[in-house]
Amino acid sequence: MTPVRLTNEAFAALGGPSLVYVRPVSGAEIIASSPAAALAHVELDPEQTLYAVHRADGERLAVMSDYDTAVAAALAHELAPVSVH
Repeated sequence: MTPVRLTNEAFAALGGPSLVYVRPVSGAEIIASSPAAALAHVELDPEQTLYAVHRADGERLAVMSDYDTAVAAALAHELAPVSVH
């Protein structure tokens, strides 16, 4: 069986617009991928584990301090969260 390659748009369409995934991220990853102005009033420990909510195409929507809060935020916005390990 030949693996199928999907574009980001095609992958996102599989779950529809409401599918999001929650994955652990390090504080260092958030610091490295965020504009300095966005973090001006935030103190992050580079070793800290946070939880990011992403659309199916990979766009990060939010970062929360714990998994349960990330899932609750997704559900509060009528999104369908799944975990990524």
